[in-house]
Amino acid sequence: MTQQRKVPGTKYVYHDNAINPIPGQYGAVKLYAGSASRELGQEVAAYLNMELSTQDVQRFSNENIFVRLQSSVRGQDVYLIQTMASPVSDNIMELLITLDTLKRDSAGRITAVIPYFSYGRSDKKDQPRVPITARLLADMIQVAGADRYITLDLHAGQIQGFFSIPGDVLTTFHLIGDYFLEKQLENAVVVTADLGFAKKGRNYAEKLNMPLAFVEKRRTGNRGGSQVMSLIGDVRGMDVIIIDDECDTAGSVVNAVNTVREQGARDVYVAFTHPVLSGPAVERLREANIKEIVTTNTLPVPESKRLPNMRVLSVAPLIAEVILRAHEGRSVGELFNE
Repeated sequence: MTQQRKVPGTKYVYHDNAINPIPGQYGAVKLYAGSASRELGQEVAAYLNMELSTQDVQRFSNENIFVRLQSSVRGQDVYLIQTMASPVSDNIMELLITLDTLKRDSAGRITAVIPYFSYGRSDKKDQPRVPITARLLADMIQVAGADRYITLDLHAGQIQGFFSIPGDVLTTFHLIGDYFLEKQLENAVVVTADLGFAKKGRNYAEKLNMPLAFVEKRRTGNRGGSQVMSLIGDVRGMDVIIIDDECDTAGSVVNAVNTVREQGARDVYVAFTHPVLSGPAVERLREANIKEIVTTNTLPVPESKRLPNMRVLSVAPLIAEVILRAHEGRSVGELFNE
């Protein structure tokens, strides 16, 4: 009897449980995970019914990083999973050095899988005498040896244009959206933590068949956080789902929670893709009046940062499916009925 299985984070349904990668034009798949993505790499490998390839990563006393592969990748289709978690600079350097290692061992094709792309806010010159660091980072990844890239929920869509190599920018929209659909919340509203997320917030509102509201805010400087100005929309007596792409220090999220609470919201849920959770973030979230925090494992969330009301959804099946399709030369858009 044929079994149906929906791929988490997509609209795609398998009609059996078998995952059998077929050889592609670049040889067999080789899957590596950097220091920042070991657990995620193991999940992806398990989904694909394959072993995670290994490499030695050494950090010397002078802070230099050395990488040595444990097996040859000559002519193979290699996928390196390395997110830009803290310590960001060390993990970026490890990503670049490992890409160079793979290139110099004559890999057939190298795909950098970067669940969280750091420096996403530095995507334009919005003041004099500043860099566009996201572009610099894209250039370095290409020069280091990547032939393709895979990432999730870029802070700004135009960052795709910084790459001259092809890539797949995935979204956790279906993963998070399906999670809230299963809750079957009644009399609820989607709220975006700022106006910049309005378009994506509208997509969530349509998927969940809910109205949409916005928190309007003004940033007070590069390090000064943000100042909430007003709420556009009605939340009184309603459950609220606050949506954002990432949570750094949690200032914007907590401001949004306080704002909807002041306007008479009932239960408040918070959802974001990337759990950066730096500085005072965990304490702020702990003290805020939040029923549930929903995020993903694009960045590792250690036990010390996992609050009792936090749910971490895995992006491993989504990444694994895209790796499988990229290797076999099949459509990625098919996963989302595109």
